[in-house]
Amino acid sequence: MIEGRSHTSSGGSMKEIGNICRHVITGRWFMVFASLLIMSVSGATYMFGSYSGDIKTSLGYDQTTLNLLSTFKDLGTNVGVISGLINEISPPWVVLLIGATMNFIGYFMIWLSVTKKIEKPRLWQMCLYICIGANSQTFANTGALVSCVKNFPQSRGVVLGLLKGFVGLSGAIITQVYHAVYGYDSRSLILFIGWLPAAVSIVFLRIVRVMKVVRQKNELRMFYKFLYFSLVLAGFLMVIIIIQNSIKFSHTKFMISASIVAILLVAPILVVFQEELRLWKIKREMVDNVMISPVKDVINGSNTSRLDQSPLLDESEKAVSCWKTAFTPPKRGEDFTILQACFSIDMLILFTTTTFGIGGTLTAIDNLGQIGRSLGYPQKSVTTFVSLVSIWNYLGRVGSGFLSETLLTKYKFPRPLMLTFVLFISCVGHVLIAFGVPNSLYISSIIMGFCFGAQWPLIYAIISELFGLKYYSTLYNLGAGASPVGSYLLNVVIAGRLYDKEATRQLREKGIVRKDGDDLTCIGVDCYRMSFLIITATTIFACLISIVLVIRTRSFYRGDIYKRFREATEVSSTEMEMVVPSSTTPPLSESQPERKMMKEDDK
Repeated sequence: MIEGRSHTSSGGSMKEIGNICRHVITGRWFMVFASLLIMSVSGATYMFGSYSGDIKTSLGYDQTTLNLLSTFKDLGTNVGVISGLINEISPPWVVLLIGATMNFIGYFMIWLSVTKKIEKPRLWQMCLYICIGANSQTFANTGALVSCVKNFPQSRGVVLGLLKGFVGLSGAIITQVYHAVYGYDSRSLILFIGWLPAAVSIVFLRIVRVMKVVRQKNELRMFYKFLYFSLVLAGFLMVIIIIQNSIKFSHTKFMISASIVAILLVAPILVVFQEELRLWKIKREMVDNVMISPVKDVINGSNTSRLDQSPLLDESEKAVSCWKTAFTPPKRGEDFTILQACFSIDMLILFTTTTFGIGGTLTAIDNLGQIGRSLGYPQKSVTTFVSLVSIWNYLGRVGSGFLSETLLTKYKFPRPLMLTFVLFISCVGHVLIAFGVPNSLYISSIIMGFCFGAQWPLIYAIISELFGLKYYSTLYNLGAGASPVGSYLLNVVIAGRLYDKEATRQLREKGIVRKDGDDLTCIGVDCYRMSFLIITATTIFACLISIVLVIRTRSFYRGDIYKRFREATEVSSTEMEMVVPSSTTPPLSESQPERKMMKEDDK
């Protein structure tokens, strides 16, 4: 008898452990953790400066051609309307799977071209390859980031800052792991960024999903814990990058540094497990205090009737053509249709601001390697610039996300005004590049990285606040579509052509005739001076346009923009109370833990 009871107890314990593990894996915090890992390897497009030299020398491109390739990379990175539309009609795992496939195909073909394993492709083919590979990032962002924003609508600034921060940090993360796997073979970096992001997305396909919105205790505190882990990771990467640029690392040392990076990446699973275990215990307490029969009555009664009415509302909405309502938008903060948002003056202003604001910083980042070489910086310094951009890109994203959310919640400080400040700061970096101040490129790379990163969470949060979350998958990617427009105008039309013009002039002065396929290199301050003076002027114009949006939305941001989500959460709490029979309802501290958590969190 004792053995029988022991066997039953052992079986029950194993079942309990299995239930806990299932609860953790299917929980919302593990979903956030999975999204962070996907984002941490989804920023390969920001590493273009690390492998663009291989493309240029291997395929014999001039700077204008390389910048054209960079523009198609930016086009793929930011035009994610297709991924947004797919996400509107399919679960996130479908979007992630498509993105993983595109990522591998695009970068694998580039690697085959650079290593000459296939015949030299035509320019349009290379543009297509890099556009496909870069476009996979929009699928990863849409599948993971948009799902997290919908799951935590009252913390959207924090969510956007944290997840986009990991995207910004991904360049440094991938570099460390790549050196441990391939050493100093720079061409293998292209292959590495082809299979690694795809593998991570496939691992977490079914984990990332949209869940019911529940305002939990420790929600904001949990995000701050994730932030602390990421700050430790960023600090380690900063230190190790400085050390690696000072001394030559052996393969063994790269293995050690990559192992530490991997440990810091998965370390947040500890707080995830702790929080999900706490929620599991609360869930068990609630189950113990709820009678099954009243639950069925509520589900089959009032709740069902309310749910049955929702399709009728949807049918009435579908009966009206979207074209007829395109120019009659709802109030700011409510759910706009895609056409209503597209024809909105606010979206037009935001699109223009993004075109010239992000377009300018993106031009600086994409040309950072060439700028360093033209100003006479050594190769190690150029590598340092790329790494600094990655670190400060991360700090800009998390900084603007967390700070803007705090200022908005406590002081009603509008996000468009913070966007204006960020654009103004970026002008300082542009001016330093234009005049080639000695040793100023270190400061410029920090400013460019920070400002470029800080703009994205602000833009995405503003879109979600002004136009709602119903079609956020599409609108999120629509807002990003302005970036390649600015990149083409400022990077290809202005920076690329002026660079080649100055380089050709220098060759003529030296009496050298350039042959087709020869590398075209420019040396001196004049290579980028005029380009970045023009970029400075366009960024100031973006600041002025952004101020118009600040004025238009000032009354909206003075109000309670999260009121509708808080009311929806309170309704869910009230429905939970209806489920619990009054005769068996213990005090608040025992039977209504979730409501208590929400009240404490609101305080």
